[in-house]
Amino acid sequence: MVIRMRDPFATLLGLQRSMDGVMSNDWFGSRTAGSGAFPAVNVFNDGEDYVLVAELPGVRKEDLDVEVRGDTLRIQGKKTIAYDESASVHRRERSAGQFDRTLTLPAEIDAGKVAAEYRDGLLTLRLPRAESAKSRTVAIN
Repeated sequence: MVIRMRDPFATLLGLQRSMDGVMSNDWFGSRTAGSGAFPAVNVFNDGEDYVLVAELPGVRKEDLDVEVRGDTLRIQGKKTIAYDESASVHRRERSAGQFDRTLTLPAEIDAGKVAAEYRDGLLTLRLPRAESAKSRTVAIN
């Protein structure tokens, strides 16, 4: 009697291919979380404004594009990692390449008042809420 064991790595590879297929499907539309070597971000409130801090080590300011439309923020760019041609790579954990990160914020943003600062590999965006998205006190007669 011969007992055959299924290769556990074949099962994991099948699962990974299935997940890749789901993520590449257009079902998610244009509001995907990101693609490529996208940056990690924190978003928090500061009074009436939102503040976003994105980690972008190794990205030049000239290689970044930031777009704001309504309640959607898009950060695009290119992260490069240069090696000497004679170098032999033993481990590669840092990702490089194009990235495109789209975030949906809880309220509409006033795109004309967005302020951006890029220092020490951190992109900080101050995103003021649009007047129509701010709460108002209503007088009762």
